[in-house]
Amino acid sequence: MGEPRITMATREVLSAFLAKPAEEHYGLQVAEAAGLPGGTIYPILIRLEQCGWLESRWEDINPQQEGRPARRYYRLSERGAQAASAALAKRSRRGVLGLRPHGGEA
Repeated sequence: MGEPRITMATREVLSAFLAKPAEEHYGLQVAEAAGLPGGTIYPILIRLEQCGWLESRWEDINPQQEGRPARRYYRLSERGAQAASAALAKRSRRGVLGLRPHGGEA
């Protein structure tokens, strides 16, 4: 899969990861950091993982002992960290120039 569609919500998710790029984050952490509902971020996380920007793993716990289900942890891949930084910088330049996402004048 190629580059993901970079919507405003995707930018918020990427910003949350880039704030602590070496750390793993589970879905609700990302949702809170991005200021988005969980139902919005999970499709974004899946898309970012499918294109290789994120890596994930399931937490190895006993749900009965912990009293909660296992969490899926996500982190930026090396490629994802570079691509996310570039994508956000590209969007920021467009905003500074007063351009619409398709490059037209504001």
